[in-house]
Amino acid sequence: MLIGISPILSPELLNALYRMGHGDEIVLADAHFPGESFNENVIRADGLKIAALLEGICPLFALDEYVDNPLAMMAAVPGDELDPSVENGYLAAIRQTWPETRPSERIERFAFYERAKKAYAVVMTGETAKYGNIILKKGVTPVSQ
Repeated sequence: MLIGISPILSPELLNALYRMGHGDEIVLADAHFPGESFNENVIRADGLKIAALLEGICPLFALDEYVDNPLAMMAAVPGDELDPSVENGYLAAIRQTWPETRPSERIERFAFYERAKKAYAVVMTGETAKYGNIILKKGVTPVSQ
């Protein structure tokens, strides 16, 4: 165990977060996401919900301040509806560390898949919420004084 680091973050996930550079993206994918089909760097976090992972990740991970939005979620396909509580739960977790974070941009399903292909890693979670995937873009780590 390490002090100040959530015990739900695996060594593999911590390694990926550490190795990511400014502008790299990581996908926190729901249990239904075809992660292995889109990215070779898949990290398993089975059984864990995305909001809990965000609570553990955000104190270690600056979001990119140089883009319009460092968060992206999949838009609903025609005929489907989004459950706003999913994004609200994620934002509540993120805003514990980064209170000024804006809501996620919503991108079309296949555009989301294309970004997942280019992401540094895809974290496969136990999240079962429909449209529960989120992409985080890493920013520059603040310099300590």
